[in-house]
Amino acid sequence: MDFAFTEEHESVRETVRRFAAAEIAPIARQHDDDETFPKDMFRKWGDLGLLSVRYPAEDGGSGMDKISDCIVREELSYASQSFASTWSAHTHLGIWPIWKAGTPEQKAKYLPEAFAGRKISAFGLSEPGGGSNIRALSTKAEKIDGGWRISGAKTYISNSPFADFMLLAARTSPELKPHAISLFIVDLPNPAVVIHKLDKEGIRASETGLIHIDGLEVPDEALLGNETGTYPIILDSLSENRVGVAANALGMARAARDASIAYARDREVAGKRVGQYQAIAHKIADMDTDIEAARWLVYHGAWLVDQGKLTAPMAAKVKLFASEVAVRVSEQAIRIHGGAGIMRDYSVGRIHRDALVYVIGEGTSEVQRNLISRALDL
Repeated sequence: MDFAFTEEHESVRETVRRFAAAEIAPIARQHDDDETFPKDMFRKWGDLGLLSVRYPAEDGGSGMDKISDCIVREELSYASQSFASTWSAHTHLGIWPIWKAGTPEQKAKYLPEAFAGRKISAFGLSEPGGGSNIRALSTKAEKIDGGWRISGAKTYISNSPFADFMLLAARTSPELKPHAISLFIVDLPNPAVVIHKLDKEGIRASETGLIHIDGLEVPDEALLGNETGTYPIILDSLSENRVGVAANALGMARAARDASIAYARDREVAGKRVGQYQAIAHKIADMDTDIEAARWLVYHGAWLVDQGKLTAPMAAKVKLFASEVAVRVSEQAIRIHGGAGIMRDYSVGRIHRDALVYVIGEGTSEVQRNLISRALDL
């Protein structure tokens, strides 16, 4: 079994690491404080080919694999999870369904602009009253002459305050069945779509919206793939993205560990470096072990995607473990820093707030455990 990254993988890592250190890390705290995202970052990502890493060259993408996608996520998250989350909401959830199920015309209209960072996407799925039950979504699409009329609400939608288009999930028939849920591509802004920016405790620089949709009329060609019942596309997108956000969690955990190591080496208490105290050294040893286990699970999951063998329960295992590791490691990092851990001058508090998002977002830890336990016939 070959567990080595290829030269191409290492080149991707080095490119993203240098970019993140130069372009993201210096501004991460300011944008976190301001709760704003610099939209010009999309053009920079597009110029580097980072918005199309996951997609084949014949479709205008960079032609890389899921392992490369996870490397990009890990390194962006190491610098700022807000920036990585914004990138992810665009490059995967906001594009992948179009690439997977869109008509040739839909792909030609949206993918080149999205890959270049000239148009920004969002994915409208979660609803105020839906929780984790996707099948119970209440946003409705009614067939009208030449198109559809859509009404409802969405919440916690990343990128929506500044998105140029949005994939919108709506019920196209009243049955509480998977085939009754479909995806539409909605151009923004639109007077029938009112978006309120939300204030958050975590990933604060990733702009997130509450959306009210009242009588939105879209043409027939806005229906993804010109077919109703695209619920399976949503599930496939979420499963693959769970491996991706696990890589995000890995990057956060690494950043918290490295900050703890630096603090333990530099900080002195009672004439000794903090790292010389066994209690602190053991905490960092546990952090490092957790991260190593998460790394293998994340990249095994990415390899399974590339082999076409990823299952929903396996994706759940990857996401569950890596997200919980990020929370554990970042909490221990705060404890190691002591009083400094809750000061804005240190990064570990921000990392912990951001890590907490991922035991909820992209499917809660409880949802992941449900998927895993059902596969065990419990």
